[in-house]
Amino acid sequence: MKVYVLNGPNLGRLGTRQPEVYGSTTHADLAELCARVGKERGLDVEVRQTDAEHEMLGWLHAAADEGAAVVLNPGAWSHYSYALRDACALLRGPLVEVHISNIHAREEFRHHSVVSAVATGVICGLGIDGYRLALDHVAARTASEA
Repeated sequence: MKVYVLNGPNLGRLGTRQPEVYGSTTHADLAELCARVGKERGLDVEVRQTDAEHEMLGWLHAAADEGAAVVLNPGAWSHYSYALRDACALLRGPLVEVHISNIHAREEFRHHSVVSAVATGVICGLGIDGYRLALDHVAARTASEA
């Protein structure tokens, strides 16, 4: 199964952006981890990151058209982008929303995600390991549907 791991704004700065919150893993390290875990689980994983909302919307539309699964860290867009939420609602494959930090233990404005209501599941606060768990879920779900 094709799985897009899509990362939103500022996630390209992993490793240097607030390491006390997001850790020291770089986005390149994260992409390598996701590709390796995906391969081990029999998934065709493609990792992308953008700071441009219109680009993310295009990727989500393409994933919807393909019926692909999506692991999405929408970053700050989680909290206010109804356009992103609507694009996620178009997905036919599973959507796992991932947040590296625990958004519920941070600033009040981060406590709500407009994406969560249309996601298959949400993982937050488990660091980079959340991506592995999301891919595990997609693989298990794909196997059970086969």
